[in-house]
Amino acid sequence: MGATAIDTVVRTRAGRVRGRREAGLTVWRGVPYAAPPIGPLRFRAPQPPTPWAGVRDATVDGPVPVQPRTSTLTGAGLRTPMSEDCLTLTVARRTTGSGPKPVLVFIYGGAFGIGAATAGAYRGESLAAAGDVVFVGFNYRVGALGWLDLSEYGTAEAPIEANVGLRDQLAALTWVRENIAAFGGDPDNVTLFGESAGGSSVLTLLSMPAAAGLFRRVIAESPAIAAVHGSERSREWAAELVAALPGGAAALRTIDAEVLAAATTRLDLAVSDRLPAARVLGPVVDGDLVPDYPAEVLRRGEGLPLPLIVGTNADEGTLFQRMPGLKATPVRMERLFAATVPSAKERVLAEYAGGRGARALERFVTDLMFWAPAVEVAAGHSRIAPVWMYRFDFAPPAMRALGLGAAHGAELDHVMARRGGPTRRLASLFGADRAARALTGRMSGAWLRFARTGAAPDWWPPFDDADRRTWVFDREDRSESDPRPHVRSAWGTWRPYG
Repeated sequence: MGATAIDTVVRTRAGRVRGRREAGLTVWRGVPYAAPPIGPLRFRAPQPPTPWAGVRDATVDGPVPVQPRTSTLTGAGLRTPMSEDCLTLTVARRTTGSGPKPVLVFIYGGAFGIGAATAGAYRGESLAAAGDVVFVGFNYRVGALGWLDLSEYGTAEAPIEANVGLRDQLAALTWVRENIAAFGGDPDNVTLFGESAGGSSVLTLLSMPAAAGLFRRVIAESPAIAAVHGSERSREWAAELVAALPGGAAALRTIDAEVLAAATTRLDLAVSDRLPAARVLGPVVDGDLVPDYPAEVLRRGEGLPLPLIVGTNADEGTLFQRMPGLKATPVRMERLFAATVPSAKERVLAEYAGGRGARALERFVTDLMFWAPAVEVAAGHSRIAPVWMYRFDFAPPAMRALGLGAAHGAELDHVMARRGGPTRRLASLFGADRAARALTGRMSGAWLRFARTGAAPDWWPPFDDADRRTWVFDREDRSESDPRPHVRSAWGTWRPYG
């Protein structure tokens, strides 16, 4: 008996939506999971979508969140439609086959200031095709509209809430729980995964009681989980932003969103110079939705007891060292330790040639922002749930020639099973295409197996606090026990900003 094709028209709780067939998939685009956060709903927690009559067209991507126009690869290009009315999602699945299928929900990166579910680097339709799963990608508010604590500028009549970007993520996950069965997905088998800011979001959600029951397992790729700040610091930055706006606090409700985004970018760069490695945007420890610093919660083994894959790339820092506003310099390193743990400076810098040389600085950024905090999270969480840790080392000749190596985000094409993505195309230039194809199969296969079973493949040993076994994805994969223990130990003497 042949497989049954799913109907393109599906009923959600708010109304019916019509998707379309796309190369063996059925895809629904621009589906609202919340009401437009515009007008009086700016800076407010997302509200349920307004029900509609008839069948809503769901064949075109919704606009991306308002942000600086950088690139369609990771956010918005010069002509990309942008709007505050951006709380929509994409659902993709194979056209044929019966459900319920495992569900993978992806949270995009972009330092909480740029990004969109429909940006080229973050699309996951190919993963749905490769693994017979239901893939969901959703937009959330970025910049000051979503990730700065402006609550003190609210009033009883017009309140402003903190962490509205995080609340968007919770709303999208709630929509999945309530609606995904209609698309052939299993609401009791949801894997949440994300990269960079998305990886930080995943771990923040893993640390939050409010997220209990919304997903069953998590994957965090290159999370910068230590760059989460308290409400006092976020409010100080909010005051700086408001002081710089034409019209001050009175303008918050009405100022053009693109003007607000540009002002936020200027503030972020200024703060990054004063307080290196601090980022203005991100989840805020408000004592309510986010009760405590996520990295500390997970390090103590107090997060939701769910299976976790977490990992980083070998050369995360190469990309950031090309960004003048963010790059590590000897002066900024001095400021970093002076503002955090001065006593850790000598021991940490001894592992990086005293902070001299381009390669040493790239390594320093990789470990400071990504690797060292991820190892601590893995060690703590492994006391309450299964953990698998990885390091992505694959750097084809073209990536090495560009000085990028296994750069930040370079794993995404392999995870998403994308044959035509930028890193896959670069791999094909100098004879590494065969190795890249094989690696794509291994990584996407591992992610898909985890989504189906809650466990990594048998060849990938679990991580624990004793031997800290880490799987290294490369031309030829390998397992390493407690990689770079002296560096890990040195970073154990340092703590991030409060």
